[in-house]
Amino acid sequence: MVVYKVTVATGDVAEAGTNNSISITLVGSQGESRQTTVSYFFLPGQEKRLSVDCRQDLGPIVLIRLHKWRIFLEDSWYCKDVRVTAPNGTVYRFPCYQWLEGVTTVEVREGSGKKLVDDELQILKEHRRRELAARQEAYRWKNYAQGWPHCLNMGSILELDSSIQFSCVRATNFTGFLILQGASHFLSGFLLRSTSWGSLDEMRTIFSRTQGRDIGGCLVCPT
Repeated sequence: MVVYKVTVATGDVAEAGTNNSISITLVGSQGESRQTTVSYFFLPGQEKRLSVDCRQDLGPIVLIRLHKWRIFLEDSWYCKDVRVTAPNGTVYRFPCYQWLEGVTTVEVREGSGKKLVDDELQILKEHRRRELAARQEAYRWKNYAQGWPHCLNMGSILELDSSIQFSCVRATNFTGFLILQGASHFLSGFLLRSTSWGSLDEMRTIFSRTQGRDIGGCLVCPT
């Protein structure tokens, strides 16, 4: 019996968790594991650890399959990444960063950034072919009007896959941040100021309050 240690991580964005069933299959160069249940419940930012037992060594792990099953109601899940530790200690990382919706199976390649010419296994060549076909279907172009640039052949942004939409959650968080910053600047006397700055030190006093604060993913420090 060969045992692989697996860690499945959910994204830390709002509503990333799910109460649907999530399971995983490991695919190696010498075979694949049975489908193994990960969890029936994920919270945002939560990691689940499990062991996947196999009758033989699977060789280098090249793909994973994430399976999502609806139990009662549909509940989308945002997977951050998956890490697989082989019995010999080798760690394989599978960056996912996408939403799984409905009853679905998603294949994720090992994140080593290989090119087409590096795909020696037929299963990897087939995965790349299916992924390319799916992208071509998702990003079809149309001519909006004569002389205009081409645009996506979509009637609405809601027709796009959830993983590539600018989600309502992100928009809400961004709007909330702007309101917070506006209120902060208003109370500090930056907004609606009717007089000139007295000195650079006066400006630094106001803007230094953002020191060490994470703004939109960037660390802002005063100069």
